[in-house]
Amino acid sequence: MRRVGTAFYECMARVLLQVYSKHAFCAWVHLASRRSGDRELVMKSQLLTCFVMHFVAAAVLLAVAPAAIAAEPASVATSRALIPEMSAEEIVARLNRNNEQRTAALRAYDGKRSYLLTYRGFPSNREAGIEVAVHYQAPESKSFDVVSASGSKWLQSKVLSRLLESEREAARAENQRQTALTAANYSFTLLGSRPSPHGGCYRLGVEPRRENKFLYRGEICVNAEDFAVESIDAEPARNPSYWIKKTRIEHRYEKIGPFWLPVFNQSVSSIRLGGTATLSIAYSEYELR
Repeated sequence: MRRVGTAFYECMARVLLQVYSKHAFCAWVHLASRRSGDRELVMKSQLLTCFVMHFVAAAVLLAVAPAAIAAEPASVATSRALIPEMSAEEIVARLNRNNEQRTAALRAYDGKRSYLLTYRGFPSNREAGIEVAVHYQAPESKSFDVVSASGSKWLQSKVLSRLLESEREAARAENQRQTALTAANYSFTLLGSRPSPHGGCYRLGVEPRRENKFLYRGEICVNAEDFAVESIDAEPARNPSYWIKKTRIEHRYEKIGPFWLPVFNQSVSSIRLGGTATLSIAYSEYELR
């Protein structure tokens, strides 16, 4: 469902806005560590905090885009539903119209999410995970109950908890409009089609109409029967930080009843100093109400 994906994207963006205000502090820590050898352990800890805030938060931002990389499905249906003469504009118009209908029809659901956040690189590795029960009530109410947590307490409290809080705010309609897959935010190019387990999909190239780190560029796959996003393979429209060389977004949706809801999100950021930050989210146990 696009509502879920957009909310997640907004959520990441809000984390980044808080995180990247720390640039000056990171620079100070680096200089201080060079001048005070006897405080090496303290400085390493502070540097780790800086890097994790930059890199992991970027991964969190990108996991918000609606859907996943086009991995080869285990079983593939024919693309019988494809209409060869449809243009990119017609596909997007059907997508937007059906998204509005699905959003209006989705009253409430419960579900489970598993978040795993990892950083591998300088000056050391860190990892954290949480299991969350999610409750959504139309039109904008979303709540989370943390069932269990593991790994770094710092990542749990400073990144994952903040992510959940930001997503609650991102469920608001105005926030969703600013990042929606519409002609106001993106230009679209029809790249072709491919088979999928749900009757085939249209491959659309998406380019943001403005350089905004809340938007992305890449490829989406639109289901040819329901005109819903099945997957996305993308990168942010604008690099959110000098420290990040590249970030890739991978998302997948599945049809749950009459709705398309996220089942897997992953973002991987390559760090300029050689590390990698990864955020993975697995969605399960949906119950429509």
